[in-house]
This record gives sequence, structure tokens and C-alpha cells, in this order.
Amino acid sequence: MKTALILIDMQNDYFPGGAMELEGSLEAVWKASELLESFRKRALDIFHVRHDSIKEDASFFLPGTHGAEFHARVVPRDGEHVIVKNFPNSFRDTALFDQLKEAGISRLLVAGMMTHMCVDATVRAAVDFGFECAVVSNASATRRLHFNKTSIAAADVHGAFLAALSAAYATVLTAEEAGGWVSQK
Repeated sequence: MKTALILIDMQNDYFPGGAMELEGSLEAVWKASELLESFRKRALDIFHVRHDSIKEDASFFLPGTHGAEFHARVVPRDGEHVIVKNFPNSFRDTALFDQLKEAGISRLLVAGMMTHMCVDATVRAAVDFGFECAVVSNASATRRLHFNKTSIAAADVHGAFLAALSAAYATVLTAEEAGGWVSQK
């Protein structure tokens, strides 16, 4: 069973100085870059997913801007797949599914931004398509949310979504644990 690394929306707008800074994004990108280097050394498949905003009122990930570019620690190299998406689900209206199937991939190690949005939507869709998934908790990040006059801390949002995914959709592990999961057959 072949495993691919999926890095979702590791783009400058989510980092300090960006238009939609997330809590823990710098720590997450460091862990993601470690995963990336591990996959590169082992010559395993890597898919970088980039969001390009297409809504007229969009305030971040505007095509052609610095904010829409990949963070310097995780810039794709020649031969690595780059998927451009316009929706939270990385499979929606993209070539991701076809490229994974063509490569014979059946397992996905997923990390990225935002845990509660694009990571969640992508993992749920991947499982529905028959992929086995693991989400790397410390290589993903999110932000504070507001609901019903309540402010929900980013750590709580992150934890709640990872807990929900772990219940039926994915193994949740740390970057340090990922190598063991990838090596499983």
C-alpha cells in the first residue's frame, strides 16, 4: 500500500504578517517541513495543495500575491505534485483524486491549514473515496472561532476537529509518530 504526503494550504497568508494569520502556524510549518524532507529522502509521493481564492470579496489567497505563495519552508520541488483548489475540499473540481489513483496511492498522511476547514473537508472526502488517512496534529494549525456569542480558542477548535476526525475518519498522530504509520503495510 503506497502512502502520499498531502500538505494543504501552507501559504504565506496564514503566517505572521499574512492576511489570515493562524495560531501555531510557524510551529506547524516546521513540523510539516520535517515530514516533507522525510518523504523526499524516501522518494515517496508528495502532493502540495494551494488555495486560490475566486470569490469577488476574498481578502486572502488572492492569485498572484505573495500571500498565495507557498511558505518558504515547504516550497514544492520539481516532480512534486501541485494541486490548485478553489474550495475547502481538496478533491472538489481538482485532479487530486485522479493523480492519487494514477500513482497507486491508497493511504494519505495529511497536514496543513486550517484544521477546522480544509484539512477536515479533505480528510472526510478522502475517506469517502476509499483512502486510509492519518492527520498530523502538530503539523496543522487553525484559528480562534466565534459562535453564538462565544469565542472558541484555536487550541480548542483544533482539538475538537481532530477528535471528531479520529472517531471515524483518520488516525491522528504527531510528526514524530508519522514515520511509523507510513512504514505500516
